[in-house]
Amino acid sequence: MRVLAICQDELVIRSLDEVLLPSFDVDFIVESRPVARRLHDAGIQIMAGDPRRVDTYLKADISPSTCFIVENTGRRSVRRILGAILDAGGTLTYVLHTGPRNPKAADELKAEFPGLADMDLSELIRPTLVTELSRSMTRARVQQYQRYFADADRVLILLHNDPDPDALASGLALRNLLRRTKTTAIIGAVQGVTRPENLRMANMLDIHVEPVTPASFGEFERIATVDVQPHYFGGMLQRADLVIDHHPEQPGYSAVFKDIRADYGSTSTILTEHLRAVDVNISERTATAMLYAIKSDTLFFARHTNRVDLEAFTFLYPLADAALIRKMEGAEITMERLRYVNRASQDGVMKEQIFSAFIGEAPREDFIPYTADFFLQLEDVKWTIIAGVVGTSFIVSVRNLGYSRNAGEFVKRWFGDIGSAGGHRAMAKAVVPVAKFQEKFGALEGPAVTARIAEMAETFLHESPGDKKREAVAR
Repeated sequence: MRVLAICQDELVIRSLDEVLLPSFDVDFIVESRPVARRLHDAGIQIMAGDPRRVDTYLKADISPSTCFIVENTGRRSVRRILGAILDAGGTLTYVLHTGPRNPKAADELKAEFPGLADMDLSELIRPTLVTELSRSMTRARVQQYQRYFADADRVLILLHNDPDPDALASGLALRNLLRRTKTTAIIGAVQGVTRPENLRMANMLDIHVEPVTPASFGEFERIATVDVQPHYFGGMLQRADLVIDHHPEQPGYSAVFKDIRADYGSTSTILTEHLRAVDVNISERTATAMLYAIKSDTLFFARHTNRVDLEAFTFLYPLADAALIRKMEGAEITMERLRYVNRASQDGVMKEQIFSAFIGEAPREDFIPYTADFFLQLEDVKWTIIAGVVGTSFIVSVRNLGYSRNAGEFVKRWFGDIGSAGGHRAMAKAVVPVAKFQEKFGALEGPAVTARIAEMAETFLHESPGDKKREAVAR
C-alpha cells in the first residue's frame, strides 16, 4: 500500500520514513526545496510542492488506494490541504497532530471532511516510550536486588500460609531472578501446601516448599516475601529485605526493598516484568507455573485484571506447557468441599443479593474461600461473605462482582482493629483470633454468627463514606 505524507518537520519526516518502511511504499511532500534536497540525498522518497494545490497530488500520481497523512502542527490551518486532497480524488486521509491539540478545530474539520481520521503523535509514541522507561527503571531496581542478595549464603523466600499458585510461582520466579538454587534459597512457609489443586501444581512442577518457623527466621541472612507482606505474620517478622506483592500495601514493618503494585492482578505478573527487564532465561517450568498463577489469581481475567496481566500472559503463553496447565487445573470439586458448600446452603442467609454463611469449624482454611467463590456463581448473588473457624482463628472470605463497594474496605471496617484484614475491590480476607472476635461481637454460635455477618454487610453497603468518617472521628 502506498502512503503519501504531507509534512514540514524534518524530524517527523525521518521518523515516519523509519517506522513505515518497509511495510508501506512511502513518499513525502514538503514545501521547502532545501529540505527536500537534503532529505532526498539521505535516501528518502520526497518531492517539493505546494500541498494546497490539486496539481501537486496529480503530479504525485496518486490512486484511489493511496493513504494520505497530513501533519498538523497547530500553527496554521490544514483545511486547504485537505480540500486539495479531496479534489484530487483522495479518500483515505489521516491528520497527524504534532502540536497543541485543539479539540474544537478538530471536530470542525471532521464535520467538513467526514472521512477524516485523527492520529496524535504523542499518543502513538507514549505506550512504547512508557514501556521502555518502565522496563529500564525495573531493570535498575532488579539489579539492586541481585547485588544485595549476591553475598548471602542462606536466603529464605517466604510465602503465606497454605500457599496458592501465585505464591508458589512467584517463589520459583524470584529464586531464578536472584540466580539461586534450591540449596542457597529455600522457598518456605509456616504452614505448607494443603489444597488439592495446589499440591498437584507443586508436585507436577517439583516446587518444594520447606516448613519454617518464626524462630528459624534468624537463621537466614536475607529474607524475601512474595505474594505476602510481613504484617501478615502478626509481628513475628518485623523486617524483610525484599517484599514483592500485589495486595494493598500495609504498615507495621520495614523493608530494604519493596515492589508493591495493588493494581496488578497477580504477583506473578510483577515477577514476569522483573525477569524480562534483566533478560533472564525463563524456563518452561517457571513459565508454566507463572501462567497458571495468573490464570488462577485473576479467575482467567474475570476479576481484578490489569493490562499488564494480559501482557504477561501473552508473553508467557508460548513458553509454557499448556497441556500441563490443563492437567494441573483438573477437577476442583471434591466431596470434602461439597460438605462445606452444603453447610452454607442449609444455614446461609440471602438478603439483597448478599449471601452470608458461617460454616463452623474446618480443618483447612481453603474451604472458606472455596465456598465464597462457589456461591458467587449463583444467579442474583452479587456478594458472598463466608466465615469459618480454623484452629484458633476466625476467618472471613468476601467476594463480589467487582463493581460495587470495596470488599477490602468491608473487612477492614469490621475486623481491622482485631486482626489481619484487607484485600481488593472484588475479594478480601480477614483472619482474627476467635477470642478477639468473641470479645468484640459476643460469644456467637452457628446461626447467630451468620445473622451478625449479614447485618455487617447490610450496614456497610448502606452507609455513606461520610457515615464512616464521622464514626472514625467519634472513636
